[in-house]
Amino acid sequence: GSGGEEPRGLWRRWAGSVERRPRMTSLLALGVMVALAVPVLTLRLGASDSGNDPSGTTTRKAYDLMAQGFGPGVNGPLELVAEMPAGPGPGSGSGVRAAAARDAAALSALAGAVGRTPGVAAVHAGPRSADGRVAVFEVVPTGSPESSATAKLITTLRGQVVPEALAGTGVHVYVGGLTAVYADFASVLGGKLPLFVGLIAALGFLLLVIAFRCLVVPLTAAVMNLLAAAASFGVVTAFFEWGWGSDKLGMGGAGPVEAFLPVMLVAILFGLSMDYQVFLVSRMHEEWVRHRDNARAVKIGQVETSRVITAAATIMISVFCAFAFGSQRVIGEFGIGLASAVAIDAFVLRTVLVPAAMHLFGRANWWLPAWLDRILPHLHVESCDPDHTTIPGQRRPARVGAIASAPAPAAGYE
Repeated sequence: GSGGEEPRGLWRRWAGSVERRPRMTSLLALGVMVALAVPVLTLRLGASDSGNDPSGTTTRKAYDLMAQGFGPGVNGPLELVAEMPAGPGPGSGSGVRAAAARDAAALSALAGAVGRTPGVAAVHAGPRSADGRVAVFEVVPTGSPESSATAKLITTLRGQVVPEALAGTGVHVYVGGLTAVYADFASVLGGKLPLFVGLIAALGFLLLVIAFRCLVVPLTAAVMNLLAAAASFGVVTAFFEWGWGSDKLGMGGAGPVEAFLPVMLVAILFGLSMDYQVFLVSRMHEEWVRHRDNARAVKIGQVETSRVITAAATIMISVFCAFAFGSQRVIGEFGIGLASAVAIDAFVLRTVLVPAAMHLFGRANWWLPAWLDRILPHLHVESCDPDHTTIPGQRRPARVGAIASAPAPAAGYE
């Protein structure tokens, strides 16, 4: 009930405990989230190769045999594609021979420089095009295709070795191959990820400001959502990149986290987090509008929504955990990442950290500058009651002929 006695039961006792000790509760919840987020400091995005497959698969066995016989780099060689400058016309015999000798010297210098580069196991000359203007080299790294050493080698070849070896020759060389494609994909997504996360957090903040007409609640929600994302990434990093249990569940050994995974996880996690946040805070906001008592609003909102939030989260966690028992590494990363994210959000954020923080901030939770209130559009999450748009301490004047009274309880909360 929203207007009568406070609900009783387990969640009432827990909410009372959070209300009595908000500082200690906040510190404990933050400690859990920070501990889970620590592995994210070593997060490495990339693409797993066959060496990360479960040991019993044929792809893993073939990978291991090739690595033992020829080195791990043979499973994902790099390709150097050289483009020669345009030579003289076919009528100039001496010019053609001179251009051919010049190109041969440039390619020889390139092969020698690449072969001497640390991290290169072998360089093999490939075919040339019919007109002789395009040549291909196969570069075998000493590391596996998914290793960070191979990614660094690609950067070194592009930025240092190739330009220095071909300076002044007019030959253009491009470092490619499937291994380089995956490395570039991971680099691009990793570079754009902060912008992506920041944009989603900013949009979520703006929507919550409009919905609840306050600043502190949306700001804390944005910060906590970022903490939850970091904690879930930390779980994925420890499980798959550090190898803490991935092999035992049949998802292969330690390796990089798939480059696209953080983008998918962030998008889904922020969607779920916004859903839980709106559900929780809308109930608190209703109680705040009625009584202007922050402690009461937070406690009743927590009590009346925690059961639904945790029940829904438990169902989702069960579904996502089922992904972990498949043999596909990518599906396992996705499932464990989402399961941990939902668990952290529902059982640490919404039922512990958010209420504790709101108790600490007090009436400041609902503060909004008057000038901002005037320019914001008016949206209503649960009710069309005009009093839901008022600023704390500022009651809208009663309409002529109307009785100034507290708004009626919202449907479904009586």
